[in-house]
Amino acid sequence: MGKVKHLENKQGYKRQNTNILGRIDWILLLLVTVLGVISVIMIRSAMTSGQYNTDFSIRQIIFYLSGFIIVFTIAFIPIRWIKQHIWLIYGIGVLSLMILFFAPVSPVTPIINGAKSWYQFGFFSIQPSELVKIVYILTLAYVVSQHNRYKLTSDLTVDVKLLIKLFAVSVLPMIFILVQNDLGTTLVMIAILLGIIVVSGISWWIILPTFGVIATLGGALILGILYRPELVERYLGIHPYQFERIYSWLQPEEYVSEGGYQLSNSLRAIGSGGMDGKGFGDGIIYIPENHTDFIFTIIGEEFGFIGSTFVIVILFLLMLHLFRIAATVNDSFSSYFIVGYLSLLVFHIFQNIGMTVQLLPITGIPLPFISYGGSGLWANMIAVGIIMSIYFHEYRKQT
Repeated sequence: MGKVKHLENKQGYKRQNTNILGRIDWILLLLVTVLGVISVIMIRSAMTSGQYNTDFSIRQIIFYLSGFIIVFTIAFIPIRWIKQHIWLIYGIGVLSLMILFFAPVSPVTPIINGAKSWYQFGFFSIQPSELVKIVYILTLAYVVSQHNRYKLTSDLTVDVKLLIKLFAVSVLPMIFILVQNDLGTTLVMIAILLGIIVVSGISWWIILPTFGVIATLGGALILGILYRPELVERYLGIHPYQFERIYSWLQPEEYVSEGGYQLSNSLRAIGSGGMDGKGFGDGIIYIPENHTDFIFTIIGEEFGFIGSTFVIVILFLLMLHLFRIAATVNDSFSSYFIVGYLSLLVFHIFQNIGMTVQLLPITGIPLPFISYGGSGLWANMIAVGIIMSIYFHEYRKQT
């Protein structure tokens, strides 16, 4: 119970098409392309505010073009090759985080925005934690698929062993990302882990108490931040600026001059957009870093409820398409990978949009495929490439 189900009949599965063009997932490419066009348009609109001297929309076009090269490169690599080298890929991912932690501050490993989270090579920079999220999903999918391949009984001890394995491969990447003061990415990885656990086949007699403990700890942490922040800061090492995010989320009007400034202006901007918005480039409410984490605010202000709904629908269609592949592909590793990536998308989308309308606290989590950024976009394009590979090499359609 709880495992990803695979549709099957007496004839089994067959390739959708022996023709190369027929084995390409054109729907996935179309949806990603539409999101790319939206991204470039909205980032270009954000530039009209005058806060930046650089036209980030040109850079985003370059990121997308290079991203599509990544997609088609990975698409022709058989997914079985990735499975065969999964521990090498995982080791490289963790090593990239460890080097950042242990290496001294230098031009290659600089401190940016108060954190040493980037590799800088001249004008080119990359944030390894973004790429490690995809590596993490691959590793979890491999662990679950291999465990269930040899699972012969429904004994709870077998399920506990799987849970221990999943936590074991989670420890190192989460720790090294958390010490970068990147709480947002850590939360994303927790969401991925929970999503994989739900479909892994682990008994709900284990899942429910586990989720209950996590929810209890999360609730206790929030209450501690609200009522005993000195204890949380002393024993958990959480910085005061992270407390401010909670306070500004609950009462943004009282923290307008501090952490609530972005949220207050975001609410004003989206509210002023009305049904059909003010029009491209006509947004007037100042939002710092509006081309990254608050890109949805620009969409709401300039294109209103209609434009915002259109973007949400495209994102929903993307997730629905991926779910369909996960439910029908004839390979458990591929199914688990897509479910893990869906968990990432769901968390990113709900968190990013939710924080712009005060439903959730503000975090540095971008809107997938739309927010500006090379590392985040390339990570998503790597995932798209892997799914394209699954579709190209493994996907089977019912006869």
